[in-house]
Amino acid sequence: MKAALNVLAWILAVLLAVVFLFAGGVKLLGARAMVQEFAQIGIGQWFRYFTGILEVSGAIGVLIPKYRFGAALQIAVVMVGATAANIWVLHLPPLARLTAFLLAAALALAWLRRPKALV
Repeated sequence: MKAALNVLAWILAVLLAVVFLFAGGVKLLGARAMVQEFAQIGIGQWFRYFTGILEVSGAIGVLIPKYRFGAALQIAVVMVGATAANIWVLHLPPLARLTAFLLAAALALAWLRRPKALV
């Protein structure tokens, strides 16, 4: 059972790393769609960079066992904001379903890798 949970944790970690290296990378590189999306959100382009940094650092963090728990929570927090923005600001329910799924995956990884003091 423990081995299966370790395999599941690694699968989630790799999935989240791939997704968030890409998602954060396109934000940091200034892809036109991301610039437009963050303009529509209305907070400013600094927030696109901030979000991109959180996504890329979270993606790297989930691959490092020592930082996996915190990085998964970091990604989860970003996905809470993304899901809310997709529902109430951008009005994109299909994208909100995707970000909610990624939120659930990040929370599952955090739960699997929670510190022993929290058990």
